[in-house]
Amino acid sequence: MSDYSSRPIPHVPMDALSEVLQDFRLSGVNYGRCELRHPWSIAFPQQKLLRFHFVGQGPCWIHTEAEGWQELRDGDLALLPQGIAHRLASAPDVVGDSLESCQVTKLGSNVCEVVREGTGATSTLFCGSMALGVCALNPLITLMPPIIKGCDVAGNDPVMRPLLAAMTAEAAQPQMGSATILSRMADLLTARLIRCWVNCTGAATTGWLAAIRDPHIGRALAAMHRNPGHNWTLESLAGLAGQSRSVFAERFSAVLGEGAVHYLARLRMQLARELLGQNGLSVAEVAARLGYDSQASFARAFKRITNVSPGVVRRTISGRTDMNFGF
Repeated sequence: MSDYSSRPIPHVPMDALSEVLQDFRLSGVNYGRCELRHPWSIAFPQQKLLRFHFVGQGPCWIHTEAEGWQELRDGDLALLPQGIAHRLASAPDVVGDSLESCQVTKLGSNVCEVVREGTGATSTLFCGSMALGVCALNPLITLMPPIIKGCDVAGNDPVMRPLLAAMTAEAAQPQMGSATILSRMADLLTARLIRCWVNCTGAATTGWLAAIRDPHIGRALAAMHRNPGHNWTLESLAGLAGQSRSVFAERFSAVLGEGAVHYLARLRMQLARELLGQNGLSVAEVAARLGYDSQASFARAFKRITNVSPGVVRRTISGRTDMNFGF
């Protein structure tokens, strides 16, 4: 991978977790401002995007297979980091799917309004799907619980409660531009919610969080995530970690359960999967971005790790959409 061999090794500060988190960016894929009259119930299928639901005014309940029914109160924000299948309803005993009886109006390129008329109590929600702007945080997202409620961690972040209150006020009295303002607030709240969860998670001795928090391994791990196309070697990574090659290799494997070279290869192929579905990038362009000398060498590495060819993945991803229900 000589295309990247002449690039200087990027500087990585001692606090590797902060280095990774500073790249935390969410891009809103779609949002929906909902006014739903009881009784209502809507199912949300599994998706690869993060999904959130903010309750400006209830009633509202959320159901997941793992947690069952949980009540969401006014001002609650529920985040589903892995986009697992779930259901929202005005009460746990409401069955069926009410989306067909809703009027959906597009307010912008990625914002819509969802209204269900009726005589029951009105629930005001703001829901959305988001994508991570950088693959560095994918390992972190997989470690998070299936559902996180903002009210559960708000006490650990002094900014959360004022933000939730501001979002509640904006949702209660919609004005011109409210949907756009709500989407920006949702991005910020979700980012802070994830960061708060990270900061409150107890220390572990193994796994990705333990590795990124390690004063030596973390620096090398953050560097790989920030510049996966660099011509990394075990020696250069050990140098970043401030350790000998043998000590670094042993410590990396002990904490993460695999060697640094294998970890980097998997990281590159994970990023390759994302790039193959973006903006019509060709296999050759993705190979070049990841530092491979040729499309053939990249294709061999990709198939060795994923068991499929990059061409097949590109065609599959390009023809699929994760947008469900418009929000």
